[in-house]
Amino acid sequence: MTYAITQTCCNDATCVAVCPVNCIHPTPEEPDFGTTEMLYIDPRACIDCGACADACPVDAIFPADRLTGRLREYEAINAGYYTENTAREPGPAVASPNFHTWGEPSFPRSLPSDFAPLRVAVVGTGPAGMYAAEDLLLHTNAEVTLIDRLPVAGGLVRYGVAPDHPATKGAGETFARFHSHPRVRMRLGVEIGRDVTAEELAAHHDAVVYAVGAPADRRLGIPGEDLPGSVSATSVVSWYNAHPETGADAVPLSAERVVVVGNGNVALDVARVLVTDPAALAGTDIADHALAALSGSWVREVVLLGRRGPEHAAYTASELLALKHLPDVDLVVDDRDPRTGAAIDAAAAGEKAALLRDVAREAVDWTRPPAPDRRRIVLRFHSAPAEALGTDAVRAVRVTEDGSEAGTEIGAGLLVRAIGYRGVALPGLPFDEATGTVPHEAGRISGMPGGYVVGWIKRGPSGGIGANRACAEETVGTLLADAVAGALPKPTGTSAEFRRLARSRSKGLVDARGLAAIDRTERARGREAGRPRVKLATVPELVAAARGSRRRRPV
Repeated sequence: MTYAITQTCCNDATCVAVCPVNCIHPTPEEPDFGTTEMLYIDPRACIDCGACADACPVDAIFPADRLTGRLREYEAINAGYYTENTAREPGPAVASPNFHTWGEPSFPRSLPSDFAPLRVAVVGTGPAGMYAAEDLLLHTNAEVTLIDRLPVAGGLVRYGVAPDHPATKGAGETFARFHSHPRVRMRLGVEIGRDVTAEELAAHHDAVVYAVGAPADRRLGIPGEDLPGSVSATSVVSWYNAHPETGADAVPLSAERVVVVGNGNVALDVARVLVTDPAALAGTDIADHALAALSGSWVREVVLLGRRGPEHAAYTASELLALKHLPDVDLVVDDRDPRTGAAIDAAAAGEKAALLRDVAREAVDWTRPPAPDRRRIVLRFHSAPAEALGTDAVRAVRVTEDGSEAGTEIGAGLLVRAIGYRGVALPGLPFDEATGTVPHEAGRISGMPGGYVVGWIKRGPSGGIGANRACAEETVGTLLADAVAGALPKPTGTSAEFRRLARSRSKGLVDARGLAAIDRTERARGREAGRPRVKLATVPELVAAARGSRRRRPV
């Protein structure tokens, strides 16, 4: 029986590397890689060995005959990729059992036998930074210093993945194995520009890789956007994930209706969490304060506004499927615009709009309040917010249609903007305000020898967890090429000197032992509550847990 890749696919292609018959596509060498929503297993070529399932860092691969519930659809989704892309498939290899030819071997890196160990600092412990660290640790003899401004590692895996996606969070366990690597030093709770300058960091390392992401949100630019009750999706996601810089009262849930602007995966995450039965979230690592607030929430309806039609929706098919199968939550398409239904009906099999064909349609009457006995999510396309209405807080959102200034007034007590993330300037680094990224050439920071970027601060806020693997491979390849060419500045300080500098500047510095103590504390709290972990939600709590079992011997 063939295997199938399911919803939580992270696209990092670990499965591709271990497949003995080349049946998982697109591969990193193929043009479609990085453009498809997920990877797909060819049912004609799969030999049921299970190597891909063992290697998958997010538990997204299962035998097709064991798929249950909403996951059953993924058997057809995997097979459908090959039906729809037959013309682009390579022909079978001659005298080979494979259904796909293998690419030519490629060895782009060549390190001399006497390659000296490098000291590399990686700023940011999210997926981008950890893929870069992994590449350096597995393929060179480099010593890596992991730095994060927060006193705990994880980045977007810890603070950006929805709590009801535990398999996706599993990528964090893969990265965590490097936290205690003998060639890794952790300096958490150290902020570049506040505690240590970029120049000081460079002076103690051969190279510095910045993986600081895109922490800011994009604004709507409409009147009333700054009213109480108007928040960013960044804040909502941080709130339910116990980010220590987001307060427990950051998201008011005292209204029956919420308007979310955007229809990407983050918008769907926010909508799903706001209407999911709190009892179903009680077994996750959701923040305690968020779980308590959701248990007493008045929210019964979330309206997702999409500027364009369903054929152009930014969410992935897998996230929409998850929304369709949400228990005790109705999914409705507002079809007051005839273009919406026409696009859904005309969509070909395999297109995202076609997935809405069996979803209820309704010309929603926005003058009526949400039904008190049901929860639902409404997809409203061809709409854009024009103004947040209210005096002391948001009470409604005026929505335009086809550019009309009149539009429709949708009563809502919470407005969430989910229209994308944006990078912010880091002191000491060049920055392109137009793109929200650091100017670079294949990861090499322009005009800054020894400085490199990876992840969203390099390429912009696009691509999920797995997209960072190829991104990191390029950046690390550039770094190593510069090292071989003798283009890296020689550091003037030692690793021990940097440790002393960091400790003298950061009052809340956490090392590898401290991080392990935080992990033990959160897991212990989780066991008491019947949950995988209960997160510590403030910086003082995290630092206190880290210091609870600190040993005297420095690392």
